[in-house]
Amino acid sequence: MQKSNFNRGRKNGRNSSRAAGRPSYSRRGRGGGNKTGKRGGQYIDPSKFVNRAVAPEQETPYEANNAFGDFGLNQHITRNLEKMGFERPSAIQDQSIHFIMEGSDLLGLANTGTGKTAAFLLPIINKLIENPMQGSVLIIAPTRELAMQIDEEFRKFANGMKLFSTVVVGGANIGRQIGRLKRNPHVIVGTPGRLGDLIKRRLIKLDTVNTFVLDEVDRMLDMGFVDEIKRLAAMLPTERQTLAFSATMTPAVKTILDELLKPTYETISVATNQTNEHIDQDIIKALDKKEKITLLKELLRDPEVEKVLIFGETKHGVQRLADHLNDASFLATAIHGDKSQGQRQRALKSFKDDQVNIMVATDVAARGLDIPNVSHVINFDIPQTYGDYVHRIGRTGRAGKTGKALTFVQK
Repeated sequence: MQKSNFNRGRKNGRNSSRAAGRPSYSRRGRGGGNKTGKRGGQYIDPSKFVNRAVAPEQETPYEANNAFGDFGLNQHITRNLEKMGFERPSAIQDQSIHFIMEGSDLLGLANTGTGKTAAFLLPIINKLIENPMQGSVLIIAPTRELAMQIDEEFRKFANGMKLFSTVVVGGANIGRQIGRLKRNPHVIVGTPGRLGDLIKRRLIKLDTVNTFVLDEVDRMLDMGFVDEIKRLAAMLPTERQTLAFSATMTPAVKTILDELLKPTYETISVATNQTNEHIDQDIIKALDKKEKITLLKELLRDPEVEKVLIFGETKHGVQRLADHLNDASFLATAIHGDKSQGQRQRALKSFKDDQVNIMVATDVAARGLDIPNVSHVINFDIPQTYGDYVHRIGRTGRAGKTGKALTFVQK
C-alpha cells in the first residue's frame, strides 16, 4: 500500500498512530478528473463525494397533546403498548390516529423512523377488534424488508387478539405464501409485484378490502411501481378507507394520491427536510480491487468504525466481500437479492441487534430500512446514480448524530 493514498499527519490535533493501521482520509476529492470506473451508470464527479459535516441542530422534543389512552383504543391494544414501553405518541401518531379512527382518508408526510407504522396499525387493529373481517386490510410497501417490518409490528401490537396477518413478497417461497393466504388472514402485507402475481392467479380477493394502506409512496414511485399501484387500486371497492404515507410530496406523489384518496382527505405533515450536511463525506483512492480490500480492512480496524454498512454493486460481489471479511476475522453479514426471505431477515436482525457490526449490501438495503446507530457508510462500489448515493449514505447520521460516508474511487 502506498502511503500517498492517505494524509498520514495529525488529524484534529490527534496523532494518527493512535489506532494501529488507521487510515486518515484525504480532505480533498478534487483534482485529476478521477474516473469512477462505473459500468452502465452515470459519471459522478468524485468531488460530489466530499463534504465536511455540519453538526445537526438540537431538535426540540415533540410534546404530544394526547396519551395513547386518549384515542379510544381497545384496552388490549393499550396493554400491549404498555408492555412494549410505549409512553407517549410520536408527532405522526399524535396528529393522525384520531383521524384514522374516525374513518377519514389520510396522507401522512413523515420520515422513516418517526413511528408512522404504529400510526396506521393501531387504528387498523382497533377496527379489526370491532369487526374482525378476514382479508379486509391490504398494506403495500416498496421492499420486502419494509413489508416484513410492518408485519412484525402488527404481530406485536395485536398479540393475544386472534388477528392474523401474512406477508407476500417477491424472492420468497410462493407456495408457502399461498398456503398462508388460504388461511384467510385479516391483514395482507405485500410488495406490488408479488401482490399483482397472486391477484392474477385469483389467490387474493380484493372485494372485502375496506382499508388500503400505501407506505413510502415516494419510494414506490421511484422504483417504477406506479402502474402496478393504479391497477391494484382499480380492483378495490370504492367504499374504502385509504391511508398513504410518504417522506416527500412531489408532483408525481400528489398526482397519484389525488386519484386514490377521497377529495376530503386529511393531510398531516411532520416530515423534516433531511439533508446530508451532517454526514462527513470523503473519498479513498485505490488502484484496483485488491488495494480496495486492503484499505477497507485497515479502515474497519479503526475503533471509530463501530457499525458499518458497506455497499457493493452486484449480488455475487457483495457475498464474496462479506465472506472475505469473515475469513479475516471480522463480524460481517450480507443482504442481497439471491438470499431467501428468511436469510435476509436473519441477516438484517443480526445487524440490528449488534450480533455483527458489518453488513455488506446491494442497493436494496438503501430503500425503506430503518437501521439505528450506523456510524459509517462505505461505498465499496460507486452507485449507479447520485440519487442512489444520497439514499445509501442516508443510513448514517440519524437521530441528531453526525455520520461518516466514505467512497472508493479509482486512483
